[in-house]
Amino acid sequence: MCCTLSNQQRCHQCMFIVLHHMMRPLIVGLVARADLLNWAVHWMMVFVIGVTVGLLAIEKCSDKGCLSLSLLELLAFNMTFVFIASVLVLIEPVAAGSGIPEIKSYLNGVKIPGIVRLRTFLCKAAGVLFSVAGGLFVGKEGPMIHSGAIVGAGLPQFQSITFRKIKFDFPYFRSDRDKRDFVSAGAAAGVAAAFGAPIGGTLFSLEEGSSFWNQALTWKVLFCSMSATFTLNFFRSGINFSKWGSFQLPGLLNFGEFKCPDGDKNCHLWTAVDLAFFVLMGVVGGLLGALFNCMNKYLAKYRIRHIHPKAKFIRVLESLLVTMVTTIVIFAASMLGECRDLSTPTAHNTTLAGSEDINSTIRQFFCSNKTYNDMATLFFNPQEAAIHQLFHQDGTFSPVTLSVFFFLYFLLACWTYGVSVPSGLFVPSLLCGAAFGRLVANVLKVKLGMDIYSGTFALIGAAAFLGGVVRMTISLTVILIESTNEITYGLPIMITLMVAKWTGDFFNKGIYDIHIQLRGVPLLEWETEVEMDRLTASDIMETNLTYVYPHTRVQSLVSILRTTVYHAFPVVTENRQNERDFMKGNILISNNIHFKKSSVVSRAGEQRRRCQSMKSYPSSELRNVCDEQSAAVEPSEEGEDLLQQMLERSIAVTEFRVT
Repeated sequence: MCCTLSNQQRCHQCMFIVLHHMMRPLIVGLVARADLLNWAVHWMMVFVIGVTVGLLAIEKCSDKGCLSLSLLELLAFNMTFVFIASVLVLIEPVAAGSGIPEIKSYLNGVKIPGIVRLRTFLCKAAGVLFSVAGGLFVGKEGPMIHSGAIVGAGLPQFQSITFRKIKFDFPYFRSDRDKRDFVSAGAAAGVAAAFGAPIGGTLFSLEEGSSFWNQALTWKVLFCSMSATFTLNFFRSGINFSKWGSFQLPGLLNFGEFKCPDGDKNCHLWTAVDLAFFVLMGVVGGLLGALFNCMNKYLAKYRIRHIHPKAKFIRVLESLLVTMVTTIVIFAASMLGECRDLSTPTAHNTTLAGSEDINSTIRQFFCSNKTYNDMATLFFNPQEAAIHQLFHQDGTFSPVTLSVFFFLYFLLACWTYGVSVPSGLFVPSLLCGAAFGRLVANVLKVKLGMDIYSGTFALIGAAAFLGGVVRMTISLTVILIESTNEITYGLPIMITLMVAKWTGDFFNKGIYDIHIQLRGVPLLEWETEVEMDRLTASDIMETNLTYVYPHTRVQSLVSILRTTVYHAFPVVTENRQNERDFMKGNILISNNIHFKKSSVVSRAGEQRRRCQSMKSYPSSELRNVCDEQSAAVEPSEEGEDLLQQMLERSIAVTEFRVT
């Protein structure tokens, strides 16, 4: 109605007012959401600043030093190490995380760019050292699997994209099948080296990794896993004990020996009555694992939407923020720990290095002599040593300490997994679950007066939580049995893992499948959905198929690449005699494209020289012909760059034969 006025300026003002009233609710909603996020970040930073200043004001000193100075030193070291790890991830983004989802996708037939490159291996191996040394709640076992897969993919090729100039005449193992087999062997060797479990590594590659398996590959992968285990055992035993060939340290993570004290006939590792509690712990572990995966999924979505699109240094700042909060929480929580008396070493109370006593890894943290701080013992030890404490320490950890430790470790590990540093999830999940199992054992001992072995419940709790997070069954059972060297734990571990998996699958998928889905990888599941059982081939096939011939011109290939979104095209031939020639796969097609590209360049140069000579003629018809021919050549010159990009991306050309 306002536009009927004669004044044009008045009409524009009226339209602006109408649009303003229409868009006002949307604008107000966006502003309110941004203000809420800004408000939350401000309050979090204010809290961190207040806690930091409060800790700095504490002048609790002893003859070994002051707490505030120790906090500043630890913050400086941790943030420096994590900064280096984040920078390495910026150099090669694929090196972030554990790498297991990417390797699982690769073995499923999906090639993720850069996943098995040498530069990824260097950034992964160096980055995980700094991320673990930086005090983050991450493990090195997951990156070990990724590193093993990279070695398996690159070593048999005798060449690397990173070092293009170094070439060897080694034409073997070039097919995709051979590469997948070697990657499967490398991933299994990584598990075997991490846990000292060659059989578990083979089953891990079979259960979680490869979609293509055969009997011959089983023996090859097992032999590779055995070689990795004994090689690591040989060098670690020689370096740590100066006894070369003694084979005393089978893997990077070993749970120690579970056995009752000598002469104690009433002691037992577990009984049939304990199986009922193991089943309940499996249910709780599945619920906790589903909660962990759900929280981490929302955190990953938030990072994808709000952190990854921004400048790269924002990811580094997030890693430094996580490091700072983790360090402060460790210090603050350790001050809440209780001072407990040291226990007398027993026959089964040994770990880590042969005769080394479990009490050597306790932490006093301002407690008096012959006492230890139970919270600091869990926080200020390497994660492997903390797991040993929960498995083998006779001295009890208070229920309050175990509850606070589990709660804080659960939240911080969930927040940490997904930041831009190389990180694993096996050991943090084991440690978090071990605290849960030890808490259950304390309750059963103190409240119900049951005579149980606390280390067994800690082991079952670790298996329940890890199974609820990763949803592995067969391979994880064998890995835990090989790590404990106790075959009698086979039945309770298997039952606990099955119950944890069934409980967690009721709510969501495993953590690795969730991250594969967030990356948009088209992973083929082992079991199809119910809706797919009613589909036929005609429901999913493309009616307008784009295909090429063996001798398709370069200009036609460029036109196909510009007008389609696919990365693979069938090569069609009707000549049966040429079938043998086109069984070579991508090599023959690539050679043809290289040949066509070189011939196009030579023809284009000749055409330009001919056109320059034709322009000297006075006839306008010759000049018009020259312009038309030049216009026909230009797409081929542009196509040269597209073809080069296509070859560098190694686009797979699938061959079909039409009869």
